[in-house]
Amino acid sequence: MAITRETTKPEFEVDVAIVGGGACGLCAALAATEAGASVLVLERDRRPTGSTALSTGLIPAAGTRLQRDEGIEDDAETFAQDILGKAKGRTDAAMARRIAAGSGPTIDWLQQRHGLAFRLVKGFLYPGHSRLRMHGVPNRTGTELQDALLAAAGRAGIDILTEARVADLNADADGRITALGFERSDGRRERVGTRAVILACNGFGGAPDLLARHIPEMVGAEYFGHAGNTGDALIWGEELGAATADLGAYQGHGAVAVPYGRPMVWALITEGGFQVNRAGERFSNEASGYSEQAVEVIAQPGREAFEIFDSLREAPALDFADYREVLGLGGVKQAGTLAELAGLLGLPLAALERTAREVDEMRSGLRPDPWGRDFRGTAPLAPPYRGVRVTGALFHTQGGLAVDADARVLRSTGAAFPNLFAGGGAARGVSGPSRWGYLSGNGLLTATVLGRLAGSAAAAVAAAARARSTADV
Repeated sequence: MAITRETTKPEFEVDVAIVGGGACGLCAALAATEAGASVLVLERDRRPTGSTALSTGLIPAAGTRLQRDEGIEDDAETFAQDILGKAKGRTDAAMARRIAAGSGPTIDWLQQRHGLAFRLVKGFLYPGHSRLRMHGVPNRTGTELQDALLAAAGRAGIDILTEARVADLNADADGRITALGFERSDGRRERVGTRAVILACNGFGGAPDLLARHIPEMVGAEYFGHAGNTGDALIWGEELGAATADLGAYQGHGAVAVPYGRPMVWALITEGGFQVNRAGERFSNEASGYSEQAVEVIAQPGREAFEIFDSLREAPALDFADYREVLGLGGVKQAGTLAELAGLLGLPLAALERTAREVDEMRSGLRPDPWGRDFRGTAPLAPPYRGVRVTGALFHTQGGLAVDADARVLRSTGAAFPNLFAGGGAARGVSGPSRWGYLSGNGLLTATVLGRLAGSAAAAVAAAARARSTADV
């Protein structure tokens, strides 16, 4: 992978070349195509999946038609304040507001123009969100969202070239990208000329060297992101002299079912469940957020914990395919008594009973939580009880190339590159500098909104380049 200065004519040319066929790349392709640009999506895998397919497929958005239909009052500024609050004010406030403002229109656009069957997740709030604003396709899986976006791209006539691994970007002296070199599965190398490039490819969760440099606390943690997240965009950008930001930010998850590799719905915790370690004891404020909880869990013996809940807490989780899968495979243990549950999970009964009793005292306000969690307003657990063994994991990185309000990649000087755009895992998100700033859904939020912004802006750059070329002739 490199930045090249090749001058030979490419085999073919498009207005906008997009690296990556996940949610960001497909939203960018849809927007650019609508603006009249010719588009090619280059995808390294045989079938586009990436981080999108591995997610829960939920996108937070404010002011959508679905919210209005449910009588939910929400707006971009309320959403932006939630983003900034979770990030402790340590993210770009202007970008947070730009992305929040674009969230509702992006969901409505995908639903009304491109046929995605979004539904509003109701019944519980995700950590940090002050309104019900999570939107997902019916089964609430990333694979289902990815398939819906691919179907929309097919209807729009967008060309997607799979098993095409981008190896280099050809840049002129001004930093304008004129072509991409890519390698096919049989080793053949080709080049495509382009008037604008969108990096929608990846973060660096699958690159051990970059992870050790920027996020050492997660070295050795289970990685449930896509293996192709090897930091290509970051490497290319740094070689070009692009600015980067928040490279220590990431989305972790503190409840991935073992050995099933599926994230547990966080409502199991936020609605009153709790986590214990092998000793049957709580060890943190598990409700602070699933991203920050990842580090807490992997610090426990065996790098594991156990979620303890009941049928009341399970009810909203049954709407999620990931939970139903683990349940169907026997990963969620069910018991009529705490003694039976302790036996099924291999936990010491006396400690588990003591922990449950202490939590009930916290629910009634008789005891403060040493980790600062407020259990008040949640009902005590009641039979039938539930429990599942979980681990902490890294899902995807949240730092990356700095971009402006149109998703244009910025140089270290602050000026924008002429025709280079980025979104999704390639771009800096809005989660601040570390794990604690990740607001539920931030990954797909920036992927879809920045993808749409990048697609529209790249199409405009390409149109201007075509006009100049015609004038020169």
